[in-house]
Amino acid sequence: MTEMVYGAVPVRNVEPVLPKWWRTVDKWSLSCVFMLFGIGILLGLAASPPLAERNGFGPFHYVERQAVFGGLALSAMLITSMMSPVVVRRLAVLGFLGAFVALALLPFFGTDFGKGAVRWYSLGFASLQPSEFLKPAFVIVAGWLIAAAQDLGGPPGRLYSFALTVAIVLMLAMQPDFGQAALVLFGWGVMWFVGGAPIVLLLALAGIVVFAGTLAYEYSEHFARRIDGFLNPELDPTTQLGYATNAIQEGGFFGVGVGEGQVKWSLPDAHTDFIIAVAAEEYGLILVLCIIVLYATIVVRSLVRLIRERDPFIRLAGTGLACMFGVQAMINMGVAVRLLPAKGMTLPFVSYGGSSLIAGGIALGMLLAFTRTRPQGEIGDILRGRLRPQ
Repeated sequence: MTEMVYGAVPVRNVEPVLPKWWRTVDKWSLSCVFMLFGIGILLGLAASPPLAERNGFGPFHYVERQAVFGGLALSAMLITSMMSPVVVRRLAVLGFLGAFVALALLPFFGTDFGKGAVRWYSLGFASLQPSEFLKPAFVIVAGWLIAAAQDLGGPPGRLYSFALTVAIVLMLAMQPDFGQAALVLFGWGVMWFVGGAPIVLLLALAGIVVFAGTLAYEYSEHFARRIDGFLNPELDPTTQLGYATNAIQEGGFFGVGVGEGQVKWSLPDAHTDFIIAVAAEEYGLILVLCIIVLYATIVVRSLVRLIRERDPFIRLAGTGLACMFGVQAMINMGVAVRLLPAKGMTLPFVSYGGSSLIAGGIALGMLLAFTRTRPQGEIGDILRGRLRPQ
């Protein structure tokens, strides 16, 4: 009788989180991330024992640490990928504020670990690199600002995002860390372009970057040394680039054999920045191509899903994350084969490194959260509706 008078109470059929996540997540991209991490552990077993021996640790010291950091990274990725875009945005804003402050305080409390660039905080048991955590959070914040600028009466989000980008790039250049600065600038430029920036402004921005690079070459010995080394036609075989280039040549198509590589005994960064040289020497071009295909699959599938996305914030931020992820992998491998100047940048999910692994897990978790299928019409349906005669 009550139902006849007041109506039946609607029953909400809420799908459990895990089944809903598994049904909507991009399983191909998820599988590629796990395969990249597995390859990283495999290459760590080959590349890190010589360094562990030189530092007085057990032979698998760095592999064990990579497994721990990787477990944290994959857990962070899975948890983040289950969040809604709104929750991801809110947490990213908080993370950006914390990472921005940490980056600003690096000149006062940071350390360079003898590498000539103050990029880390020493925690005793580990180190923390704020720029790694700043990158994904910055992409979310910048994408949000650019998307908000498209709203009627919205804030000048493009101007705010540009001001943030300039501040971050300047702080990174002061460390100096020109590789991360270029990556941040690239990620913002991609979102700005996708958000509808005029091509004239993009050309002007490119001119400013060239001018800034010229100034950096004139006044930064660190930057000039790397550019001169890259442009020098005579490659010193005793440098890291020399060892890496020789290892890649020795590997050929099928490699010299598991455990038979020699570059890991010469390169101090064989397990981090030059891990691809170890892969090329011991496993050959076959494994390198597999790694490239895995990265390309993640980027392409993410972009294809984002093309159909109606929410401008999700489309912009997701595009920035996907492109930044792919370009970081390209830069790392490009340096190893001497297509780019040395940057000191890790290969995502493959290189050893606590900050890069965990921050990469968070970034991929955000990307997976943005590319999950949602009950919405595709953007093409909207365009066709607008073009249909009334």
